[in-house]
Parts: sequence; C-alpha cells; structure tokens
Amino acid sequence: MEEVYDFLKKCGTFYLATEEGNQPRVRPFGAVNIFENKLYIQTGKSKNVSKQMQINPNVEISGFVDGKWIRLEGKVVRDDRREAKASMLDENPVLKNMYSADDDNTEVLYFENAKAIFCSFTEAPRVVEF
Repeated sequence: MEEVYDFLKKCGTFYLATEEGNQPRVRPFGAVNIFENKLYIQTGKSKNVSKQMQINPNVEISGFVDGKWIRLEGKVVRDDRREAKASMLDENPVLKNMYSADDDNTEVLYFENAKAIFCSFTEAPRVVEF
C-alpha cells in the first residue's frame, strides 16, 4: 500500500473514475493519505463525485509519471471521523484553504479490497493488493 501511496504522491495529479447512471465520470484528484493503515482520498460531500461514490463505491484511479502508470481499483468507504479528516488535511495542507476537519462538507474515503496494477512499456505489469 505504501508503494501505491508513494506513486500517487509522485504523480501529483491522478484521475478518479466513477459512474453516474451508465455514464463514466473522470476528474483530477491530488490528495491521498495513509491513516490507520488504510489508503484515503478526499473530496467534498457537496460535489457530484461524492454523490456518485455513495451510490456506487467502486472506483478506479489512474496516474502516470516517469513513463510508468498505475491503475488502482477498489471500493471506497466513507470515514466521518474527525481524526481521519484531520490526518488528511495535515498531510495535504493546501486543502485547509477549502476544507476543515470540523465542517460538514469534508469527506475522506478509504480503499477496501484494492488492487493496484503498475505498468510501463518496458516492464511486465505488477499487481499489489491490499
């Protein structure tokens, strides 16, 4: 899991795919954190992406850096605890301009049953599950 976290941090921007009805939706993300040995992402509850993940929590992330890419799939689970939100904001302080651990909008979600595939044009794909 730490390798997935490190790769996503190095990407800076990665892309999260959700579903709305029968239409895929993809948008850039950049906040990632490890808290209590779980990989977390962050968004706002008022956003469509949050609503989409509550209806269908199966998501996929893709990121690319230095000629390598990752595809991370899994189910995301909302964690409403203040401690989880505070940890995310401490790890990604730029978010503190928009979010607070104490507001009703900040949403952090962790991956459950995750599978990451690391790929490149020069190496065989490698799978990490957590």
